[in-house]
Amino acid sequence: MTSLDSLARARTETIAQIAALTRQFDEIVAASQQSNADDEHDPEGATIAFERQQVAALLEQARRRLADVDAAVAAVEGGTYGRCETCGAPIAPERLAARPTARTCIACAS
Repeated sequence: MTSLDSLARARTETIAQIAALTRQFDEIVAASQQSNADDEHDPEGATIAFERQQVAALLEQARRRLADVDAAVAAVEGGTYGRCETCGAPIAPERLAARPTARTCIACAS
């Protein structure tokens, strides 16, 4: 599988994750608007605010991952994919296989 194939797969998966998390976030917001429960003082579990923030954080991570994938695709198209953005050295194929969005070689990432 080429780098572009793995990046395309990662992009598709990330977009699906963003859609699912967005639906989940919207459901939490809707549930909180329809409920008059005092969830801030409920000893039985997490608050609605906590759940909303947790999903919001996961959504932000997924959006950052999508930006990383898009940057890697642009690097493939620009002919710079697989080169360290810091020192210009080649990024090890093993690193790219494990992390296709890697922008730096192992030495610069350390």
